[in-house]
Order: sequence, then C-alpha cells, then structure tokens
Amino acid sequence: MTFLGTVRRQKLLSFTLILFTLSVGVVIGTLVSTGVKAEKAAVAAPGATPLTVPSAAQMQSLFRDLVKSTEPSVVNISTQTLPRTQPQARQRRRSSPEDEGGNEMQDFFERFFGGPSGPGGPFPEMPPGRRGQALGSGVVVDKAGYVLTNNHVVENADRIKVKFSNDPTEYDAKLIGADPLTDLAVIKIEPKKTLVPARIGNSDAVQVGDWAIAIGSPFGFQATVTAGIISAKERDVPEAPRSQFQHYLQTDAAINPGNSGGPLLNINGEVIGINTAIATRSGGYQGVGFAMPINTAVKVYNQVIRSGKVTRGSIGIKFQRDEMSHDLLRAYGATEGVFVQSVVPGGPAEKAGLRAEDIIVAINGKPVRNGTQLVDIVTETAVGDTLKVTVLRDKQRRDFPVTIGDLTQVHADTFGVPSGDEGQRGEGAQARFGMTIENLSEARRQNLNFNEAGGVLVTQIEPGSFAEDVGLQRNDIVLSINRQPVKSVDDVRRIQGALKAGEAVAFRLMRQARGQWQPLFLAGTLPANQ
Repeated sequence: MTFLGTVRRQKLLSFTLILFTLSVGVVIGTLVSTGVKAEKAAVAAPGATPLTVPSAAQMQSLFRDLVKSTEPSVVNISTQTLPRTQPQARQRRRSSPEDEGGNEMQDFFERFFGGPSGPGGPFPEMPPGRRGQALGSGVVVDKAGYVLTNNHVVENADRIKVKFSNDPTEYDAKLIGADPLTDLAVIKIEPKKTLVPARIGNSDAVQVGDWAIAIGSPFGFQATVTAGIISAKERDVPEAPRSQFQHYLQTDAAINPGNSGGPLLNINGEVIGINTAIATRSGGYQGVGFAMPINTAVKVYNQVIRSGKVTRGSIGIKFQRDEMSHDLLRAYGATEGVFVQSVVPGGPAEKAGLRAEDIIVAINGKPVRNGTQLVDIVTETAVGDTLKVTVLRDKQRRDFPVTIGDLTQVHADTFGVPSGDEGQRGEGAQARFGMTIENLSEARRQNLNFNEAGGVLVTQIEPGSFAEDVGLQRNDIVLSINRQPVKSVDDVRRIQGALKAGEAVAFRLMRQARGQWQPLFLAGTLPANQ
C-alpha cells in the first residue's frame, strides 16, 4: 500500500468515527428531549383553554361613547324659593308604620340627603326676607321638553331653571306634577333646539354587579360622570319611611348633593334609575347611593302626563309590619299573610265585611305572603275595580269582594292633599301670583269705606313674585283678572288655574290714594312656575 493510500484510509476512518459520534449524540438528545416533553405533559392541565386579555381601548371607548350619547339628555336644575312671612310649604304628616302603604317621607332627606337643615339639602333654612336657592339634576325623556327629576329638587320652588351642558341658554320650567311617595316629579321646558331624549332601560333586568354610571351636577359641577356597580336591588332603607313605594337600586357610583334627579345608566347607556339619595355621615359620598328604579319612574311619569297626579288604590286597612308578625300569624293559625290590625271606618274593607284580626292570605286566588306584596297589588289596581280578598278568620278561609278606593281619600289623614295645596299641581296650576288674598265681608267693606260690589282684598305680596313685578300692593282690591269678574278667593283660584306660563295677565283693581279709591289697571306676562 502506498503512502498516499494509507493517508486516505486514515481520513476515511476518522470521518466515519466523527459521523458515528454525531449520530449517537443526536439520538441521545432526541431521547432526552422526548422525556422532558413527556414529563411536562404529565403536569399540564388537560383541556385548559389559554386566557386572553381584552383590549383596554375597547372598555375606554365603551364608556366614552356611552357618555357622549347620553350627556345631551342630562340637565342641570336650579330652583328659587321666595321668602314667606308664613310657612306655606306643605307640612309633612306623620303616620304609624302600620298604615297601609306605610309612612310618608318623614325626615328621609334630612338623614340621607341633607334635608332642609342638613348638608346638601334641597331647601336650606333661610334668614327672613332672603330667597332660597338649590341645585339638582334631571333627564330629558321626551323631545317635547319633558324632564324627569326628584320631587325634593323642585318641591315648593317658585321658579325653576334648566340648563344643558355646553349651552348657556337658561330655560324656564314649569311643574307638570309630582309624587312625593316615590319622590319623583315631571317638569317641562319649551325647547329652542331639538332635544335628545334618554333611552329608557328595564330596571327589572338589572343584576347585582352590573356596571352603573351616574351623570349629574354634584355641588353644581355640571355634567359630572361617575361609575360603579349595582350593589343591591330592592333596597328598603330602614331610616326612610316605610311607605312600601320606595324600593331602591343601591350603587357605589359616586352620588353627591346635586346629583338628585339625574339618571343612573347601565353599560348600554339606558336609564335604569333616577338618583335620589345617599347614606352618609358626612353629607357627601361614602359609597352608598340610592336610585329609584326606572320601571317605577315610568309608571309615575305616565300617570302624571295623563292627569297631572298619581292615583293609587286602597282597601282601607292598617296592618302589622312583616318583621313583627311572624309569631302573631302562628298564634292565629297561619304561616304567612298580612295581619289586619284595624279597618278604616267607612272604608272599602269595612264595607265588604273585613275585620280586625283577619289575616289576608290571597288576592283573586293568588297567595299574599307579606305586606309589601299586598300594597303592590292594591295600589296598582284601578280605583273602582273589585278584588276578591281571601282572609283567614277563626282558622277558616273566607272570601270578600272589596271595591278599591282612592288612597288619598281612604287614608285622608295620611295621604290626603293638605289644605292650601289644591291647585298647586298640573298643567293649568302654575299661576300662583305670589299674593295672599281674602274675601271682603260686609264689615270689612264698611271699615275700608269701600262700596263697590265684588272684589278680593290683597293682604300680602311675596317679594320677587309676579304680583310684585306687575305692581300689586297690599290693601289693593282686585275686581277682575283678564276681564273676568272676581267676587271671591275661589274666583281667583279658578282663573289662575286656567293660566299658563307666557300668557298675559291683566288686573283691574281699586287702590286708595289721598283717602279715595281710585281705579287702576296692571298687566304682565306670567313667567314659568309662578
């Protein structure tokens, strides 16, 4: 073998050895890798689906679009209350918790929203001779200019002003009607532009944990947006009157004084509630706010725009509170139902034959388990309709046909219209001129040396009122309004009840000058809410 052949042979052997070594390494590496993979597969979660994180921009855009579409429907409401020499505001009457329907508003907003003397209240106490002012919110629900808000925002207000976000125009508003039992009110403006009504949602579809967005004017900061969640549904506030008409949505979206009357929205931008109150020890936000469900507000609104008021049914009983009646029901042989404490004399229940100590267990054949359920059924039944009321008496079931009465008449001491409030609600009832008048008796005519027939005597003029604006004075005698003779206080009420904002009003009157009665004519344009 030549030298060259020997070298070639050695190179071939070396190459073969190297190739064999590499092959063995690859095989070993493959076996090790396969073992590791097998080990990993053994500890992984079988069938697990990888999680994905949604784009932050999507959620930001959702809230941004929601606010952009709803903000034009939310208004700022400012009210003015003129000073009065005598308390003219309706006195809140107390009633026992066992009344059918429960108490009235009591001190709810003094404890929860500030009230007349608390922080953030709608009508803080005024020094004599000074005007009161308050701020709130509202939501446009009809392009014709109808706005939903809280009753406590506009209650007793002499003038109501409405402003939209990014619009300097200030609109006069008039009160169409209100419902103190749900603290809701409807006001109206005459729009100068096309309005965008808010979209109405369904509060029954709301679930705890859903997003909640509030828009309003807290502390006067217009178009403020806050967000949170629905914290609870059907919340009955212990410190509030147990009227059975107030079952709130609870939210931790920041609600402060000035948010009252504004909308609570769901994530779709639909109104699910009207922000009403807060539970607070400081007067400000502490994470517990309450909104009247929109489903309740819609029922109130529809009645108000139809008749100017809300009518509720009653059967005329007082019943034991649910939390106090368990043992009482057992003692009378029942496990559930409503224990009748007393019946209103002459009321529907008494006329039908119901008695104290009866236990109402069914209405029209459907079980009644508690007082809240009873009130909901009865108050939503039309006045004049008849319900079959099943009671347990001496452990025997008996049926009674009961004709539904009007709550304000059956329980007049609790829910009746107070003296002096007649004519203060409704489309044609906004013409309260701002003066106190009296009928002229014969003795008074002789004392005044006034011999003409008819007329009423002006005894007081409210500062800043329409009467003061047109020039009426104390001791004037009004003979006619808009050429309609005035012979009594009732005539004035009838005439002003037919007047609306923007109408011209002319007074013919007599005024003393140098000891003589002189004729005088005064006129002006009636502003909103006078």
